[in-house]
Amino acid sequence: MNPTRQRLLLPLLNHATLVLFAAVLVGFGLLSPKFFTAANLANLLVQASSTAVVGVGMTFVLLTAGVDLSVGSVMFVAAAVAGKLTLAGAPLPVALLAIVAVGLVVGALNALLVVRLGVLAFIATLGTLYIGRGFGLWLTQTRAMNLPDSFLALGTAKVAGLPLPPVLAAVVVALAHVTLTRTPFGRQLYAVGASREGAKKAGLNVGRLLVAVYVLSGFCAALGGILSLAQLGAVSPTFGTNREFTAIAAAVLGGTSLFGGRGGVFPGTVLGAILIQSVENGLVILNADPYLYPLVTAAIIFLAVLLDSTRSRLQAHWGRRRIFDEPAE
Repeated sequence: MNPTRQRLLLPLLNHATLVLFAAVLVGFGLLSPKFFTAANLANLLVQASSTAVVGVGMTFVLLTAGVDLSVGSVMFVAAAVAGKLTLAGAPLPVALLAIVAVGLVVGALNALLVVRLGVLAFIATLGTLYIGRGFGLWLTQTRAMNLPDSFLALGTAKVAGLPLPPVLAAVVVALAHVTLTRTPFGRQLYAVGASREGAKKAGLNVGRLLVAVYVLSGFCAALGGILSLAQLGAVSPTFGTNREFTAIAAAVLGGTSLFGGRGGVFPGTVLGAILIQSVENGLVILNADPYLYPLVTAAIIFLAVLLDSTRSRLQAHWGRRRIFDEPAE
């Protein structure tokens, strides 16, 4: 490829999500005046909060060149456990702690499989996905559970006049952003993703870092489950289904590489999550055929993977050109 064209293409790929986001906003805004109303934009942020939080945990895993396919099942199992507890009379704080505990336990299980037993992350988390989904279906007997109004109250609660879900998501994103950009732990994650063997030779405890990211992913999935429950107020047999792919798409659309070592949660993953939710929100406003929603989501995921693979290929090619073109001393 022509070097000049390549220099123009790489920045465009790096900011592709921002371009797509602007195009989606303008497109839906022109098609429906309801899209840009204050109420709809606030609702959009509330709906995107859960995806953003789950996407944050996924970003940490992807940065190490791993993947966590179990986050949707974590949300389902945690919601099912919380539903059983609240319907049995347990107070709301106990149910919330149970949700977090489920996330941490499944995250630790994934870490055990990947780090201690050496199972590929894709296989390990695919296994826990099916285990979690099956356990949740057994626990609920495939019946929907309507939760007490206290869960819905979380979704409508406000902090300083702002809805609680976006505020909680903003706190999670801020902590994650600071962790990745301002702490040794964050820098070490990038090093592991760039070269696991190189990180080991540099003296990093790669196993401990991997354990941390999978536990963190489980924790974020649990928080995302809380936010989803706060909006829905019920646990259905399809709760959390395919949320792992949405989280991956949000992270990759935001610039996080599936190959590890590159990406971030802000504005990356946050922008990806809002982009995905904007598309779904716009389709609802336009009263589009509901059967089109999975097709649109699939197109977004495909686009995210295509952008990432193209970006990685061009950057690798550009890096090789720079090495070969350097003058000999």
